[in-house]
Amino acid sequence: MLKEIDLTQGDILKTLFRFSLPVIAALFLQAMYGAVDLIIVGHFATTADVSGAATGSMLVHTITMVFAGLSMGLTILVGEAIGRKNRYEAGQIIFSGAVLFGLISLLFTAIYFFYSTQLANLMQAPPEALAQTSRYIFICGLGTVFIVAYNALSSVLRGLGDADTPLMTVAVACVINIGADLVLVAVMGWGAAGAALATVFSQAISVIITLAVMSRRKLPFDFSETGRQFKSAFAKKILILGTPIALQDILVGISFLVIQAVVNSMGVNQSAAVGIGEKISHFLMLLGVACLQSLSAFTAQNMGADQPTRAVEALWTAARYSFRIGLFLGLISFFFGDYLARIFASDPVVIAHTHLYLRAYAFDCFIMPPLFCFLGYFNGLEKTNFVMMQGVVGAFIVRLPLVLFISNFKGANLFHIGLSTPCASAIQAGLALMYYFYIRETDRYKEGSTLTPDQYQV
Repeated sequence: MLKEIDLTQGDILKTLFRFSLPVIAALFLQAMYGAVDLIIVGHFATTADVSGAATGSMLVHTITMVFAGLSMGLTILVGEAIGRKNRYEAGQIIFSGAVLFGLISLLFTAIYFFYSTQLANLMQAPPEALAQTSRYIFICGLGTVFIVAYNALSSVLRGLGDADTPLMTVAVACVINIGADLVLVAVMGWGAAGAALATVFSQAISVIITLAVMSRRKLPFDFSETGRQFKSAFAKKILILGTPIALQDILVGISFLVIQAVVNSMGVNQSAAVGIGEKISHFLMLLGVACLQSLSAFTAQNMGADQPTRAVEALWTAARYSFRIGLFLGLISFFFGDYLARIFASDPVVIAHTHLYLRAYAFDCFIMPPLFCFLGYFNGLEKTNFVMMQGVVGAFIVRLPLVLFISNFKGANLFHIGLSTPCASAIQAGLALMYYFYIRETDRYKEGSTLTPDQYQV
């Protein structure tokens, strides 16, 4: 059997902790893919290679967020089906999702293959780092199928209540990535291109291991001829639920790409610093992302089992604890950001610029984790349209206008530009709280409701 956790039973704090711990560990290791690239490139290659890997990986990460957002539709539907104990429906959802994501991976591979140079130019990569950025994007694009497959498989497993298998597979792949980086970058001197090759190779390994592990276990869903059927209705529902999340993720990502483009115009040192700062911020935000993914699955299963009150209790429990941990992480970012930057770079100018950016980002550390708890709860309720809306507001009504406004001031530095992020998060958190109390006024989320999952959406 898979190492499932029944999210509909047991002590809420213990269940959440048991489920979210391997989620955050897997996210940490997944973030190490890009981090190891920058660490090794930063110490064994040129500043142009650092800028190329930083800018290229930011674009690749943004596109990956699209896959992660779409795959959230899988987590929600599989979680609901498991909550209702419907094995056949769960199997059909998973198979339909596999076909859908296979087509999506082919589309994005073609885009990367033919337009890598144009994408590097769109990112306004510094002239001395344009070739490195283009090569990084091209090589990572060839591995799109593995990025899509990993996100889809992980989403299915989270919906089943299994967070251990993704952790195990990504741990092995991370070790392989480190070894490949050392060989291709430190020994062979391939710079940003070597880092990209190592990333693609390790992602392929993670997918192969995941499939091998799943094939050897008794699955908690039916994948016989009855369950292994493509249902256009399920594929459509995955897109309906996942597209708003993916759109929100890509728009938020685009806002950060614009920030990177604005900073790129300031010089190669600032370009490298923001790329490093964003890599560090990915680690600081792991807690929030883990809460989002865990509460999405937790809420979906409990709504499927007709236990909405348990989902609400989990939301507030996670929000309280994530705020406290986030406050601690913010203090580290503000006072010790230079030490974090030294992990990725040895150039003192780049380190100083990175610390400026992280000082501003520190304020976001205790806003985002509780906000992500609410977004995970809304995902589990199929309220993905609101999740998209609040993300768009934060990205395009608050963050981007602030960045463009601040960058026009003489003497503006990365601290000033970085402040746009916590300002946007504060507005998003206010919207999330208002929406939560709005939907709690309805009777659709009270214990004993007989509504079907299709009726949860307002």
